[in-house]
Amino acid sequence: MNASGWQPDRLLPGFESLELPFPDDYDGSVSATLVRLPPPPGAATAVLYVHGFIDYFFQRHLAERFSEEGFAFYALDLRKHGRSLRPHQHPNFCKSIKEYYADLTKALEVINQPTVLLGHSTGGLVCALYTHEGELRGRVKALWLNSPFFEFNVPRNRRALLSIGSVIGRVFPFLNDPNAVDPAYPKSIHKNYAGEWDFDLRLKPIEGFPAYYGWVAAIRRAQAQVHAGLSISCPVLTMHSDEADIVLNWRHIARWSRGLGKDVTTRSFPGGFHDLTLSPRGIRDAVFASLFAWLRRAAESRVA
Repeated sequence: MNASGWQPDRLLPGFESLELPFPDDYDGSVSATLVRLPPPPGAATAVLYVHGFIDYFFQRHLAERFSEEGFAFYALDLRKHGRSLRPHQHPNFCKSIKEYYADLTKALEVINQPTVLLGHSTGGLVCALYTHEGELRGRVKALWLNSPFFEFNVPRNRRALLSIGSVIGRVFPFLNDPNAVDPAYPKSIHKNYAGEWDFDLRLKPIEGFPAYYGWVAAIRRAQAQVHAGLSISCPVLTMHSDEADIVLNWRHIARWSRGLGKDVTTRSFPGGFHDLTLSPRGIRDAVFASLFAWLRRAAESRVA
């Protein structure tokens, strides 16, 4: 595709963004947004970051760290999220995780070089499935999963309600729970509350967006596919926290990561936040050190 439409990014000075349009869907016009930090000279490998639910790319420090390590950094705001959200759309909604495959495929076409795929939370679920069966999965040379959303973290006595909501969502996809999102996590990371990070509260609201039952059904179908086992051919690194992750259960992440493929490494970072790259400085430094050491070993094993 023609990638000449790069413009200065409206949210992050020094970055550029590119709109990726798609055919209309059930909400009408739809597009994704590819964001990049101008790459360092001679960058032979790219990385592509995919955010989580009620999220978008704002982690400047993540891009700068990858650039320092010699990677060309890109991030994708999926359709109906962040920069890609339009007034006529249901925020952060999909009827199937596979809707996002087109976003990833087009992004990989634009990048057009060997790529390390990075997925956080719901983005980790999307990236795992894409690397298993997506159209351009062969371009993905390694997969890093940062607290991937492989199972809903709900008490046993509420699992029946989750199942009922999933069934309802297949028939009435836009029925929703407006109070499904716990504001504790965004409050723990935003600088106006208890955190150190700045992000646009219109795109990532403290109170969240409604959780649509159709989205719940889509996520549960995708998770069931992960639970059945995948056959990802590239090296996979999964990272998780412990009980300090107030969004997901780290035991679920560790359990389901084992079935992703033949070359899977799992590492834990006690005390880390749900997005490990937003953890306190000492923890996130340990995350980056472990990540880049693993990437070097993965690259060396490919050459060998």
